Amino acid sequence: MQDRLYIDGAWVRPEKGGTLDVIDPATEQVIHKAPAGTSGDIDKAVKAARYAFDSGPWPKFTGTERAVYLRAIAAKVTEKREFLARLEVADNGKPLPEALWDIDDVAGCFNYYATLAEELDHHPEETIPLSEPRFSSRVVREPLGVVGAITPWNYPLLMVSWKVAPALAAGCTMVLKPSELTPLTALELGVIAEEICLPAGVLNIVTGTGMQAGEPLTEHPLVDKLAFTGSVSTGRKVMMAGAQDIKTVSLELGGKSPFVIFADSDIEKAVEWIMFGIFWNQGQVCSATSRVLVEAGIYDAVVSRLCEEAAKIKIGNGMEDGTLLGPIVSKGQYDKITSAIDRARIDGATVAYGGSRPAGLNSGYFLEPTVLTGMSEDSYVWKEEIFGPVVCVKPFKDEDDAIRMANDSRFGLAAAVMSKDVIRAERVAEAFRAGIVWVNCSQPTFVEAPWGGYKQSGIGRELGHWGLSNYLETKQITRFNSDEPWGWYLKQ
Repeated sequence: MQDRLYIDGAWVRPEKGGTLDVIDPATEQVIHKAPAGTSGDIDKAVKAARYAFDSGPWPKFTGTERAVYLRAIAAKVTEKREFLARLEVADNGKPLPEALWDIDDVAGCFNYYATLAEELDHHPEETIPLSEPRFSSRVVREPLGVVGAITPWNYPLLMVSWKVAPALAAGCTMVLKPSELTPLTALELGVIAEEICLPAGVLNIVTGTGMQAGEPLTEHPLVDKLAFTGSVSTGRKVMMAGAQDIKTVSLELGGKSPFVIFADSDIEKAVEWIMFGIFWNQGQVCSATSRVLVEAGIYDAVVSRLCEEAAKIKIGNGMEDGTLLGPIVSKGQYDKITSAIDRARIDGATVAYGGSRPAGLNSGYFLEPTVLTGMSEDSYVWKEEIFGPVVCVKPFKDEDDAIRMANDSRFGLAAAVMSKDVIRAERVAEAFRAGIVWVNCSQPTFVEAPWGGYKQSGIGRELGHWGLSNYLETKQITRFNSDEPWGWYLKQ
C-alpha cells in the first residue's frame, strides 16, 4: 500500500509530512497510514498537469494513441483484480463479490473509453452548412484542459474510473483527489500509471482531506474543469469555488430515489429488486431506491415478505463467504444513519425490521438492514438521503398518487417502476422527474448509458458518449473564401 503522493510521474512525500488513518470498518482497526496532501501538494500537482497539457504530448496524441494507454490500464486492473478488490473490502467494507464486480467494471470503463477515443479520430470535425456561400465553417472538438476530480468513498476505484477514463480519452490531464476515507485503490491507480509509462503529469493523485486538499483543488486558478461526486452540501461549495474563475463544473450529487410498485407486480420479484435497490453496497449508493411506494392492495404483503427476507441477509466482514451486507464505511457515517433511524422513531415511524446493531457483532460499523413504515411525507427520513441500508415504504392509491409522491423531492437522480402492464410502466417512467429510470428492476448500471440527475441531484452526465463530451470543448472555425473584398469600410 502506497504512502506517497503521485505527482508528475513520481512518488513524493507530502509537503507537510501528514498522514491519514485508513480504518477497516469491519474491525475498526487502522490498517494503513496514507499520505495527507495539503495545498502545496495540490499546487505542485496542478502545475504538473498544466505543463503536461500545455507543453506535453498527451493532448496532441491521436485518440488511437491515447487508447493504447487506456487499454493498458484496463489490462493492469484485470491483472490485479483480486488484490484491488481485497483492498476495496478492507477500505470500504463491501462484500468481496461486490468488490470484484466493481473492479471488473473499472476495467470495462477504461476499455470503453479507449474505444471512444479511437472513434474521435474517425470524426475529427463537422462541416456546418451556412446561409452565406462566401464562407465555410467547421466544428472541431478539443480536450478541455486540466481537470480537478474529487471522488467519493462508496465505490472508490469505480467512481475514479468514471472520471479518469473519459478525461484521459479526451486528451485532458488531471489531478485526482479521492475520498480520505478510501484512498488505497486510487493510489494503486498511480502504480498502474507508472507501470504503463503514462506520460508524466497526465494523471496526478493527491490524497488528503476535503479542507486541506479538496478545497485548494477547487480554488486553483490553473484548473479548467471540476468534476465532483458526493453530497449536495459539498457540491454547492465546489460549484461556488468554480464560479470564481468560471470553471466548467459537473456534479453528481445525492438522491432519494422512488420505486413505484403496482399491484399487478409479482411480489417475489418486487421484493428481490427492492432489496437490491437498497441493501447492495450497504445502501451507500447515490441512486438507491430508498423510497418504496407500493399500491395499497399488495402493500401489507410486500412489507411482510421484505422483512422476512431482510432477516435472512448474512451480515459480517466482507471477506467472509456468504456475506451480503458488510459494515458501514466509517463511524461518522454509521452515526448519521443510526441518528436518522432514531429520528424516524421519534417522528412516529415504525421500524418494521432492523434498525440496530446485529447480535454477535460487537465491533465494526455493522447495522441491520432496516425497513421503516408509517412515516409522513414531510418526515426527515422520507425526504432526506440517509445513505445506508434503510428503506422507507409507503402505500399509494392510484397512478396519479404514485407519480405525485415520487416526484415530490428536491432530488431527481433515479427512479424505478414495476408493473406487468408495460404500457403503464413506460407511461410512469416518462412522468418521473429523474435522470435515470428503471422499469421492472432497480440499479442496473451500464457504461454505455448516461448517468446523472435532475434538480439538486447534479449537473451534467457521466458515462456513455455524454461522459466523454464532459471533457471536450467545441470550437467553430469559419473561413472567408471569396477573392472579392468584404468592402464594409474600404470601398473600391
